[in-house]
Amino acid sequence: MSENKKRSDCPVSQSLDIWGDKWSLLIVRDLMFAGQCTYGDFQKSEEKIASNILASRLQMLEDNGIIIKGSHPESKVKFLYKLTAKGIDLLPLMIEINMWAEKYCDISSERKELLQEVKKDKEVFIVRLSKKLKSLM
Repeated sequence: MSENKKRSDCPVSQSLDIWGDKWSLLIVRDLMFAGQCTYGDFQKSEEKIASNILASRLQMLEDNGIIIKGSHPESKVKFLYKLTAKGIDLLPLMIEINMWAEKYCDISSERKELLQEVKKDKEVFIVRLSKKLKSLM
């Protein structure tokens, strides 16, 4: 894991140093809800991340133990990215961000459906998705 220079002892500040820019959380989002992704999968997202930014964020997330890069079963030139246990532990935070956005932003009908499932029993949803993501590790 890389050495982060912490700005303070504040846990919010230290956490944001690891995953707090918008691109890192979007990468985590894609992995969380797709399970695993290739570099090309990330580039296809509607946010249109630049390749140099994507490479930098993937490396930073890997250095900090949020994701791992593994070989692709069908191609020697591709890699699969997956969340680690540390990355999966961001799931409750990502759920809360989605719930906040549902209240204050226009979100897709697909995401609204997901949040309806979450609202039925948030803890069960988190446990179920966490288990699914851990099975991919």
